[in-house]
Amino acid sequence: MTDYGHELKFGSFITPVAQQADAVVALAQISEAADLDLVTFQDHPYQSDFLDTWTLLSFVAARTSRIALAGNVLNLPLRPPSVLARAVASLDLLSHGRAELGLGAGAFWDGVEAMGGDKLTPGEAVTALEEGMDIIRGIWDAGEPGGVRFEGKHYHARGARRGPLPEHRINIWLGALKPRMLSLVGRKADGWLPSLSYIKSPTIAESNAIIDGAATEAGREPREIRRMINLLGSRLGPDDKAAMIDQITELALEHGFSTFILPGDSPAGINIFGKEVAPAVREAVAKARKAAGTPAGDVRSAAALALRSPGIDYESVPDGLAVVEPGDHGYSKVRSSYIYRGAPGLVINAKSVDDVTSAIAYARKQDVPLAVRSGGHGISGRSTNDGGIVLDVSALNEIKLLDAASKRVRLGPGARWADVAEQLAPHGLGMSSGDYGNVGVGGLATAGGIGWLSRKHGLTIDHVVAAEIALTDGRHLRTDKDNHADLFWAIRGAGGNFGVVTALELEAYDVGDVVFAQITYDLTDADTVIPRWADAVINAPRDLTSFMSMVPARSGNPAIGQASIVIANPDPAVAQPMLQPFLGVGPILGSQAFIIPYPTLVDSQYSGHDGQGGYTSHSGLLTTVTPAIAQGMGDILRSRATNFMQLRAVGGAVNDVAPDTMAYAHRHQNFALSVGAHGSATERLESLWPALQNELDGLYISFETATGREHLERAFPGRTLQRLRGLKAQYDPTELFNANFNIPPQERALAAE
Repeated sequence: MTDYGHELKFGSFITPVAQQADAVVALAQISEAADLDLVTFQDHPYQSDFLDTWTLLSFVAARTSRIALAGNVLNLPLRPPSVLARAVASLDLLSHGRAELGLGAGAFWDGVEAMGGDKLTPGEAVTALEEGMDIIRGIWDAGEPGGVRFEGKHYHARGARRGPLPEHRINIWLGALKPRMLSLVGRKADGWLPSLSYIKSPTIAESNAIIDGAATEAGREPREIRRMINLLGSRLGPDDKAAMIDQITELALEHGFSTFILPGDSPAGINIFGKEVAPAVREAVAKARKAAGTPAGDVRSAAALALRSPGIDYESVPDGLAVVEPGDHGYSKVRSSYIYRGAPGLVINAKSVDDVTSAIAYARKQDVPLAVRSGGHGISGRSTNDGGIVLDVSALNEIKLLDAASKRVRLGPGARWADVAEQLAPHGLGMSSGDYGNVGVGGLATAGGIGWLSRKHGLTIDHVVAAEIALTDGRHLRTDKDNHADLFWAIRGAGGNFGVVTALELEAYDVGDVVFAQITYDLTDADTVIPRWADAVINAPRDLTSFMSMVPARSGNPAIGQASIVIANPDPAVAQPMLQPFLGVGPILGSQAFIIPYPTLVDSQYSGHDGQGGYTSHSGLLTTVTPAIAQGMGDILRSRATNFMQLRAVGGAVNDVAPDTMAYAHRHQNFALSVGAHGSATERLESLWPALQNELDGLYISFETATGREHLERAFPGRTLQRLRGLKAQYDPTELFNANFNIPPQERALAAE
């Protein structure tokens, strides 16, 4: 007896007759209505009486909503593997995860040759099929760096770009009958898909043995491979339900088949098969499996198990938590931040506050680092890790106006600021929030929030009036000025050190259209131009906030600085005098100005993060651009020691807040400087940065990749750090939350001294 314990599935095998195109599509729709799991079509491109199978699959996908679709099986010799890979992935995305791939090595070689394909021997066809599978999977592996490179006897790929990533992990099923093909099934395929009438020698039992042996030799668990069967050639049909139920039950329990595909084009037969035969077989098999104690469900592959990280007890993940680990489909979507390519051992996707508290309790018992990610940029790199756990709260993305009169809004940490701006705009409200809309709420609203309206309205955290946070001891607290006020003080500026913020309440303000101007300067004389721009900002009314983004000379072009200027007043008569001083800052390469809605300013084209790694970012705060600071910035540009440097204006309303109001204590500076580098520029930046850093006054944690006591003291000056250390000892004494600019508890800090 061989039963691999897979979930039973049932499908139909429909003849794609071109002269009955509408009837073919109708049969697919009937299959879905009959609760079948799968609809398949044979693929013989040289058969002029048949519809093209791939076109048919695409059309059927548009006419159905639930049922999975596959060729049974697709003729690889006439479908180049790299193109087929993209086609299947595209159909999977368009159908929301319903495409599967049945593949054949080829048959009817005269027809293949007539259509322009190569005529292969049986051995050559198997080799070609294996090569094609490798290329197809390489294309689907969109999370891997570089292109697909493969040199085979029949197929090659020389740097083919990977992707798109399919919606789900697409299975490759092989139509196989002979030992060499069966061995390939065992070594590399996800499923075996023969037709019952064609299985002669080797027999079913012998075929399973070949597959299982090849799988074991390749380091695979035989249960990884689904056994499927086209019931072609069965003497029984849906009209003889009892006998068919018995036959399929025997195929499941004695031979390990778990997907049963009914050939034929009878609507009545499809209905009986789906509505009556399938439920009866499921019931009979479930009863037999229970009695026999048969392991059921999917099995994680040996290759996936090998990717697990030491220090993580995967078997004790709490029930109900949605997790992704290396080897899972979609891991590439959750492993990285905007800049950094992480390699966490486990990603927990929290869907609720209960999930967050459960994940924290689980993480406490593991011997690996924990990172928390709200789903935004994570420039500093601390929202992912290598080998540890990432708690992703991007699904906690609520955006709700609580009270129009007080302008109070409730935001989940996983919301993105573009969505916040879009939803607040109809109420005439807004919130300053960095300069990109795909930044996450959680990280920014607990660290600072230097945005386009900072000089007029202050930092994002200046408007936080309440926060909810999950702690290491299992508590979930609401904090505000009257409840756990000390923790509320700490969250605003160092929130990542104390727990996981699960919701924030902020008081928004009136925001309508704004003036957005961009002036591009030649920074050949950066030492002069940068201070002039800074003086223009300091002397401007608070309605004006400006960021200067700088890149070094490249490709024969000079170093440039692009001043982006936002004026919180759409009246040109008001804005024009404010812009005038910026026209005299230095040599202008271009300028433009628009009146736009605020949400347009923080628009987002978010499509996920696949950080490339190797990025270094340094940060500092300053009151004025002194000659020494200007020279240091100029040296970095002239040395090409940066890929991107930026000065952001603060001051104004930011400095109206007393330094001890919250953990963000930097309330006298006028600018925040950030400098980033990757590749060959990194070493040059590291040699030049210390001299410039010594001229700066404070540090903004979101843009700093370096850590250590010196940086901690720059981020949290004087009494602020002392108070934070005491609170760390109270709320996170074991330093579970140590990834986000960790603040050691008071006792450990004293011991280190």
